[in-house]
Amino acid sequence: MKWGVLQFPGSCDERDALNACLIAEASLGGGGSDSGSRLVWHEETDLSGLDGIVVPGGFSYGDYLRAGAIARFSPAMTAVAEFAADGGPVLGICNGFQVLCESGLLPGALLTNERTRFICRQGDLIVGDANSPFLSELEPGQKISIPFKHQSGRFFAPPELLEEIESNNQVAFRYAPGHNPNGSLNDIAGVTNRAGNVLGLMPHPEHAVEEFAGSTDGLGLFRGPALAGAEA
Repeated sequence: MKWGVLQFPGSCDERDALNACLIAEASLGGGGSDSGSRLVWHEETDLSGLDGIVVPGGFSYGDYLRAGAIARFSPAMTAVAEFAADGGPVLGICNGFQVLCESGLLPGALLTNERTRFICRQGDLIVGDANSPFLSELEPGQKISIPFKHQSGRFFAPPELLEEIESNNQVAFRYAPGHNPNGSLNDIAGVTNRAGNVLGLMPHPEHAVEEFAGSTDGLGLFRGPALAGAEA
């Protein structure tokens, strides 16, 4: 599976995200020197030949105005919106989640943490009931451990939209009891679009794909779309 990982001015986790994609690919018997996975500069509009997109963490455009507000207007995001509309898998991580919400590709918004501080810690998530290729290797109710690091990660949606997200089973991840670091409504850590092919989450699965990092619980998200495609 060939991944494209977006790179904005201010991105800081794009290479870790690309590394996670390559590790996932290798674990499924692919990859190597002929892997087509690559970084995609924010001015690019040609995503042909790519099977999935990752919008990574960081501080796109310096988080001016608000996190993700400027990145949504980049040429690459126009191409990502078309890619997603055609059913292509798109994963947004932390700042990438913010960008996808600002772009209207995911519901809700990410507000400043309840205590207004940047947090960086390992934490636990509970896998939700969302129907998404990214979750094909995970089970609803499963607990996974991956790092949290953000200052504007408090998920918010108006009551009507929140009810819609819940009733449509669009919650991909919730913070485990006692692990909500930011005041997110309903402990929501990640959501999908209605179709399930776009998923965003605040925690960082790309930092939990190798044993030396203390957890490989994030690897399943990068393996999921390839496994879902093989089963289709």
